[in-house]
Amino acid sequence: MFKLRDYQQETIDKVYQSMRTGHHRIIVQQPPRTGKTVIMSEIARRTTDKGNRVMFIIHRKEVLEQAKATFKQQNVNMSLATMGMVQTLTRRVKQLKAPQLILIDEAHHALAQSYRRIIETFPTAYILYFTATPVRTGHDQLDQIADDIIVGKSIKWLTEHHFLAPFHYYGLGDIDRSKLRKSNGDYSSKSMDEAISHQIYGHIVQQYQRLANGKQAVVYCHSIKSAKKVTEQFVQVGISAAEIDGDTDSKVRDQLVQKFRDQRLTILANVNLFTEGVDLPNVDCVIMARPTSSLALYLQFSMRCLNPRKGKTAVVIDHVDNFLNFGLPSSDRNWSEAIVTKDKRKAKQNADNGSAIAQCNYCFGTFYRDQAKDNCCPFCGHELREENKDYKIVNVDLQEIKENQAVEHRKKMIRQILNDQVMANVADKSPGQLHTLKELQAYAKLHNYSAGWAWHQFNNRRKKKW
Repeated sequence: MFKLRDYQQETIDKVYQSMRTGHHRIIVQQPPRTGKTVIMSEIARRTTDKGNRVMFIIHRKEVLEQAKATFKQQNVNMSLATMGMVQTLTRRVKQLKAPQLILIDEAHHALAQSYRRIIETFPTAYILYFTATPVRTGHDQLDQIADDIIVGKSIKWLTEHHFLAPFHYYGLGDIDRSKLRKSNGDYSSKSMDEAISHQIYGHIVQQYQRLANGKQAVVYCHSIKSAKKVTEQFVQVGISAAEIDGDTDSKVRDQLVQKFRDQRLTILANVNLFTEGVDLPNVDCVIMARPTSSLALYLQFSMRCLNPRKGKTAVVIDHVDNFLNFGLPSSDRNWSEAIVTKDKRKAKQNADNGSAIAQCNYCFGTFYRDQAKDNCCPFCGHELREENKDYKIVNVDLQEIKENQAVEHRKKMIRQILNDQVMANVADKSPGQLHTLKELQAYAKLHNYSAGWAWHQFNNRRKKKW
């Protein structure tokens, strides 16, 4: 059996307290990587120990198999447990034995008709809706099917208490967000093709080598074509990499995932996989090459690398500026407010924009403004120049925001770095590490210094030599 962590036991205690006060349909919010399935398995064990039936519902086969293994390990009486994918259970709902408790994983999907058919078939059952992100991108929210919410510990708290790894977040902006268009609740594949810079694929490798070289990384791509391109770029520079997607043969996919788990593969590029539930314990870096308008996807992407390990600092590299929509993964969010169905226009007028986020225009590190020390970047130590303005970020209502001057300047820097070899060589250096006039001129151009700055620096160094 699993030994419950204190915060997991606290969540379970709150569930039963909510039930005792008369609630029957309860949202249980827990951040990714914090053991939702363990919590569910313990509640299921207590339910079956009393001779009551339990039903577990999920929408992905990989997650279902892992959940079954966890329930068995927690000594759930499996003869009293019905566990299946929603697509299967909703078709057989009339033949199912009535459960006293229904557990729904990734419950931000539960407004779909397939789930509601099951819920409505068993009106007397207690229902626990487990999700890391109890908010939907559409108008209708989970208050339509729930009567209470239990909010788990914050990501900041979990990090401070070593249940999640600390991380550095870099925003690189290889994207024109004005071209993104929504379809079926998220950005369309066509608009992502148009928005993402054609230079991103080589840039992904360069920035991985600069920021996370040697760390095992998962790359999130928006299409099979883009995932294959990323994989090719890594292989070309001698870094082991593989691409998998929904069309990959299941045996091949399992072999590649196992190879990654065994640390015989450094990079795993994927399309629409490794979001919910799938266990990849040794990921130390996440590379986002896919924009999303879904907070649920964003947190699943960005937190994939936060499994803790002594001395570990994870790295999140955001090539598509997802943080502009959502802030950092550790941003505080009002989940109790998020589950309420409301007029989005009114919500937009009254949005709380949360903590300001700043970005270092030297290393592209992205952080809360109050983390800056003596007006210097907490990652690389360089002074934050005046043009490095705080970003305006939005709440979970997912409003569109406009790019500001700092974003445009950063894009210009990236284009210059990619198109000028000397500039690429000096991009991650300080002025004291530069030696030739050409290097100083490239550095001045990159950072918008005056033309005379390079000559002044070069002449001063010549005088010192003499």
